Amino acid sequence: MEWNIADLFEATVDAVPDRTALVAGAARRTYAELDRRANRLAHHLAAQGVERDQHVGIHAYNCAEFVETMLACYKLRAVPINVNYRYVEQELAYLFDNADLVALVHQRQFAPRIAAVRGGLPKLRHFVVLEDGSGAELSALDSVAYEDALAAASDARDFGPRSPDDRYVLYTGGTTGMPKGVVWRHHDVIFTLGGGIDHVTGVPLEKPEAMTAKTANPPMTSLAIAPLMHGASQWATLSGSFVGNKVCLYSEPHFDPARVWEIVERERVNVMMVTGDAMARPLAEELERAKATRDLSSLVALASTAAVFTPAVKAQFKAAFPNLVITDSVGSSEGGFNGVAMYDPNAPRREGVGVCVRPGRDTIVLDDELRPVAPGSGVVGRIARGGNVPLGYYKDPKKSAEVFVEVDGRRYAIPGDFAKVEADGTITLLGRGNVCINSGGEKIYPEEVEQALKTHPDVFDAIVVGVPDERWGQKVAAVVQPRPAKRPTLEALVEHCRQHVAGYKVPRALHLVERIQRHPSGKPDYPWARREAEKALG
Repeated sequence: MEWNIADLFEATVDAVPDRTALVAGAARRTYAELDRRANRLAHHLAAQGVERDQHVGIHAYNCAEFVETMLACYKLRAVPINVNYRYVEQELAYLFDNADLVALVHQRQFAPRIAAVRGGLPKLRHFVVLEDGSGAELSALDSVAYEDALAAASDARDFGPRSPDDRYVLYTGGTTGMPKGVVWRHHDVIFTLGGGIDHVTGVPLEKPEAMTAKTANPPMTSLAIAPLMHGASQWATLSGSFVGNKVCLYSEPHFDPARVWEIVERERVNVMMVTGDAMARPLAEELERAKATRDLSSLVALASTAAVFTPAVKAQFKAAFPNLVITDSVGSSEGGFNGVAMYDPNAPRREGVGVCVRPGRDTIVLDDELRPVAPGSGVVGRIARGGNVPLGYYKDPKKSAEVFVEVDGRRYAIPGDFAKVEADGTITLLGRGNVCINSGGEKIYPEEVEQALKTHPDVFDAIVVGVPDERWGQKVAAVVQPRPAKRPTLEALVEHCRQHVAGYKVPRALHLVERIQRHPSGKPDYPWARREAEKALG
């Protein structure tokens, strides 16, 4: 057995074949069932000429078939490619071409957009359709029905040996620009995101068999809410499968907090994974009703990644579940896991700062000269991860050279997240550089101001952007979703923010919206917010 995604999954299948592996809507799969169905799809794809290192797109909402397709590709040593289901034709054409897709597994509702761009994609030759009840037109794609493809293929696990050098690719759109494919070796991504290194102790496993040995432990049940097209839910699913846990996927196309709590009760969820306030705040708002009618006592941990998770919302969960373990993790598609913080309601508050985490193994902060930032110096640098890092961006050597750099003979991933190192060695994350606001030479990190805004009782959600200003170059603009029947004024929000951040960081413009637009992952849609703010300013 190698440090390989398919090898680790198959070892779990052999260890606990009858244990429940996956729940997604009405679909339930044991490990043995999931394995057989993935084997069938792998044989079908191989029969269509899909080979090692070739790319197969997955264009679907969360579903069991999404996971089956990922596993089928890894079994073949092919590479599944995540497709953002929000993409319009121009974005799909770019992604399909840039990723060199040779096959695509898609839900039927997306067929018209796919058909509109396939003419310019000669490499994309095979389509497998997942029925979704939409009745969308299919004739232009000649798609094979997913269940028909499985029924006609063998479920034998007769694949050749694999390698820790097999490829894992995650396409990331970031906050700006067209999507980029981050290319990892299986070994490196498993050690960064898949449990190869214990995030608490920093100790790596010595051999893959040590991972499989964890299947002897009582299984945990986790709930991944974010879309599988993003890395957080992919790795919640894959890492859970390496140790024999049950993974539940939120499979509705739109987020419904009441539905989430229903799943927690029905599946006896132990660990719930959210994307900051975008998911946690609506869940907290629904919690009082849910606890009055549901048994939620199975929940022992709440884990947030990739977005601001404010102390006020954490406090709501802690009040409802006094023994709940609440963690805040930071990382990126390029750097993997960078650090984690455990919420302690009794810890001293650090006003006006982003999330403060204990750095993970191989994570440091480098200054502009690529030297480590000294603890307590106050110097703002960029988070860097050494050790297990990606090979680079797919077909983008220029961007790869900018982000994946060598320092004193060691290679680091530096995706652009600004941070400080506190005197105690913890790292305070300030935000991504490409959304940083420069007002009169002062750098202002949106997450810091967003966190301050969301502590105001009339604010439900907020995104902060920089808009043009004749005097200062840029000024801070707040796009705010108020709570029902509330209309906070700029003056009130400025007065409130001054209690949390320096005066030069407070909003100078306010635009109220009915609903904040975020990416499906829960991350802020900064380009949308900037357009809204500029439109409001005329």
